[in-house]
Amino acid sequence: MNENEQRKLADTITANIISCTKEVLTSDEAARYMGISKSYLYKLTMRKEIPHYKPSGKVVYFNRKELEAWLQTNRASTDTEINQKAQAYCINN
Repeated sequence: MNENEQRKLADTITANIISCTKEVLTSDEAARYMGISKSYLYKLTMRKEIPHYKPSGKVVYFNRKELEAWLQTNRASTDTEINQKAQAYCINN
């Protein structure tokens, strides 16, 4: 591995560590953290579907913990959970 490749690898590792430990993320960091495109992230912010902050009115920032909570909304139940709920409903009615 040459020096340029080592520098790129070090930069990538540093960016990953920062995005996983940093509280407030930029749009680039938030999109990378969530595994979505930056354009889709902008759509979500424009539709006000995702929590975000605009302290200066233009630049958008995201709270990492709020992104994690948002990502975990609308959980899909497993087949086992659905069957258990159906059985409990049938027994109680």
